[in-house]
Amino acid sequence: MQTGSVTVGVEEAGDLERRQEVFRRCAPYFLLALGTFLAVMTAGLITPFDHERVLAGALVGSALVVELSWTWIARRHPDPSRVSFAYYVLRWAIGFALTILNGFFAFYAVSGYYDADERIPWRRARRFALFACSIPISAAQASGIPVHDTARWLVFAGLLIANNLLLTVVKHFADQEEARSRSRAATIAELQQAHEENAALQAQLLVQAREAGIADERRRLAAEIHDTIAQGLTGIIAQLQVVANTSDPAIVKDHVSLATDLARHSLGEARRSVHNLAPVGLSNDGLPEALRKIVDQWAERSAVRAEFTVTGTPQHLHGEISATILRITQEALANVAKHAAATRVGVTLSFMDSEVTLDVRDDGKGFDPMSLPARTNTGGFGLDGMRARAERIAGSLTVEAEPGFGTAVSARVPLVPHA
Repeated sequence: MQTGSVTVGVEEAGDLERRQEVFRRCAPYFLLALGTFLAVMTAGLITPFDHERVLAGALVGSALVVELSWTWIARRHPDPSRVSFAYYVLRWAIGFALTILNGFFAFYAVSGYYDADERIPWRRARRFALFACSIPISAAQASGIPVHDTARWLVFAGLLIANNLLLTVVKHFADQEEARSRSRAATIAELQQAHEENAALQAQLLVQAREAGIADERRRLAAEIHDTIAQGLTGIIAQLQVVANTSDPAIVKDHVSLATDLARHSLGEARRSVHNLAPVGLSNDGLPEALRKIVDQWAERSAVRAEFTVTGTPQHLHGEISATILRITQEALANVAKHAAATRVGVTLSFMDSEVTLDVRDDGKGFDPMSLPARTNTGGFGLDGMRARAERIAGSLTVEAEPGFGTAVSARVPLVPHA
């Protein structure tokens, strides 16, 4: 099951978007502060005139007002719109003017590189906006926009071209990464939807399995009562009728003894049926421990050597899964006791990544699977009943047998953890 991985993927995608939004909101303030700090530290070397310092201060104040205003406005206009485009243009204009006064303010102009997609609603306008942002960046690199110096114009033009080429390459890779991110997000959404559908189907399947299990238990108990207790009572009645129709003490004693034996046997069968009515061992123990007790008790009753083994990492399974495995084990061992004449039995419970397997193997006389009668709906609880139990929870049951070489019953069911 992929529940954990899908949930983690959705949470990581949400966290990434939140971090990106925080970065877009806070970066302009940081870049403006950084450019202002560096400009102030070098103001005596680069802007020696007081009126330029006053103009720079006014522009920094204007930029701060624009950013604070946009922080408030953005709550009402979170998506790209004409309002966000106006903010982008105004910020670029202030950044351009500041960069002309002091090249360090180009840090503030860099803001336009990373949020054009979030601020400009038109795709073609975004490309032009990125080119516009490269102008103050190139001017800062060329120590200002040249006015009458041809050589510096060439340097400026070269820097502008180089910056845009680099920007184009970076933008291309960024678009590819964004496309992959969207594809991953779509895949995660599909997996989450599939997981929810599978969970719903699994719940429906378990409900159906519970209802079918109840009906199956009723049929099994009806068959057991008919085959054991009812027959025993019939025998007791027959013996008592003989007693009622004779006065010979010896005959009376013999038939009363037979009736008593039948009554004891019927009582034992009744207790066994009540004991097997529900997998009570699961209420106090996990499935491995419950199976170990069943195997040990069966070995003691049948005087057949039996070994129980667990492989893999045991997990707490859903109740229907555990009950199904327990019932199949009980019936498989009952079949061994009735038909196999075995001297040794091995029961193995294996936990794997997505399924649980149960293997019951004996060294008895075996049989020819092809000689078994066709599967019927008479309500018996032999191999067909075990197979039906496994199939009700999307599992399967296979039987491997050969005359003289024992029998192996293998059940595979999905690993559904306890909710």
